Amino acid sequence: MLKLDGLTVKLVYEDGRLVEGSTRGDGEEGELITHNIAAFRNVPLSIPYKGRLVITGEGFIHKSDFQRLKGTLTGSDGKPYRNARNLASGSIRSLDAAACREREVSFCAFNILEGLDEFEDSRDSRSSLLSILAEFGFEICPAVYIPPDAKADHIASKIQGMTEHADDLDIPIDGMVLRFNSFSYSATLGRTGHHYNDGIAFKFEDDTYETVFRSIEWQTGRSGEIAPVAVFNTVEIDGCAVSRASLHNLTFIKGLELHPGCRILVSKRNMIIPHVEENLDRGDYQDMAPQACPCCGHPVRIYSRESDRGRTIETLHCDNPGCGSRILQKFVHFAEKKAMDIRGLSEATLDQLIRLGALRSYQDLYHLDRYRDEVMALEGFGKKSYENLIASIDRSRSTTFVRYLVAMDIPLIGRTASRILDAHFHGRLRELELAAVNRFDFTCLEGIGDIMSSSIHEWFRNSDNLLLWRGLQKELHFEDGLDAQASGEENSMNETTNTRFAGCTIVATGTLENFTREGINAKIFSLGATPGSSVTKKTDYLICGQKAGSKLAKAQQLGIPVLTEQEFMDMIAS
Repeated sequence: MLKLDGLTVKLVYEDGRLVEGSTRGDGEEGELITHNIAAFRNVPLSIPYKGRLVITGEGFIHKSDFQRLKGTLTGSDGKPYRNARNLASGSIRSLDAAACREREVSFCAFNILEGLDEFEDSRDSRSSLLSILAEFGFEICPAVYIPPDAKADHIASKIQGMTEHADDLDIPIDGMVLRFNSFSYSATLGRTGHHYNDGIAFKFEDDTYETVFRSIEWQTGRSGEIAPVAVFNTVEIDGCAVSRASLHNLTFIKGLELHPGCRILVSKRNMIIPHVEENLDRGDYQDMAPQACPCCGHPVRIYSRESDRGRTIETLHCDNPGCGSRILQKFVHFAEKKAMDIRGLSEATLDQLIRLGALRSYQDLYHLDRYRDEVMALEGFGKKSYENLIASIDRSRSTTFVRYLVAMDIPLIGRTASRILDAHFHGRLRELELAAVNRFDFTCLEGIGDIMSSSIHEWFRNSDNLLLWRGLQKELHFEDGLDAQASGEENSMNETTNTRFAGCTIVATGTLENFTREGINAKIFSLGATPGSSVTKKTDYLICGQKAGSKLAKAQQLGIPVLTEQEFMDMIAS
């Protein structure tokens, strides 16, 4: 099947009528785009099927349409769109249906999430179910059948033929997707240890461009880790000037044997993320790691850890809690959507406020009126922008247990762990504090391990953290219930718990197609189950994606049922 290069869209039909359209988002939270669906070229708003039907597909713009439109449109940054994917994504998410209609967005269906159960003769055949969608008026993603005994050259010729077919159809693609036609066969493969769910995506190789590596810039994050960024001679990729790319860690740099002046190959992975692929002049590696933090000058420390694949990964750290870069990044994290969700509070604005002396603690954000005149005098500010900022900060006063806990930035405690704690302590921050201070054994909660438990204890032992924890709560109003219930996220946590998964412990491993890691954990929560971080005798199910590792072997050893992602979704829908 063609791997269409656009934006994944989910459509929901009930009683024969379209009732909802949304993007897949991050796998956990998408965006409602129902108002734009009628603006698509080819999506039927009513179908001859009266049951509930949920399908996914790709919203995209034909290549010739993009060539015609790209010279007349600009993105939110005021620059021309560089590829059809970005234009399709921006158009589909547009708040203006008329603007979306002008962009000539098309839709191809490629999967059925719910519905069509009554078609028993076709239920186990993906191609048959998709052909039924075609009868309903949907355009179906082009695919070709490959027999089980096909040889490599036969598959290669089919891929070549499909690539040419996409070109004939004027459809933008960035690879191929191989899916098992039989749902039951796909599930069988998952249970026997294969690294598939219902298929696997093969992306075309990114084009690489030769340039000259110059130096490394080091950036200190809120945790103290100092991230290396490659600086190289500017090269144009996909219409964009690229001169910088992440180098990840010290181990990655050593592996490339980088040194100033060497020739490197650079790509934009998935046409988005700049990446250094190769060093063409190996053999003259130079240690370019700084001896002191580039921000505060504090001596650096090299930290070594073992990766999931057994490799030793070395990273560089600044241990100075007063480092200006660390402080700034902590404020950035505090304001993020997953934390306090203070919209419009950019890193540049936070930097200005810190330099002004208006921000020394998180509480200061809620008293910026003390610096009204000084803030309005800042570059880029005026009365209106000041009022908008204050209004955004005031809206964040209404928050939840989970957002607050994420904002506190306790090491290793992200949204998944925060939801586990929210469920156990019923959204009561005071109970969590008492438990932490009194050395409650958090490992009794499925999904909380020894290191995470120790991290919570250590954080609450710090008197400054306790003052922050208690003081900031006085500025806020806490809504009841789990985070997603309160915030109205698309995948509401308020779904029924009357499912076969209620009360179960479910672990997910490997790369999933339809969920991020946080997304699958949120879905598990919504079913009344608990997401686990490791496979134990208490684990009821393992959801296995691509590139699964030791968790799969452990589950097989313990006899724990292993589900593919598609099988998990089918069980939810049934």
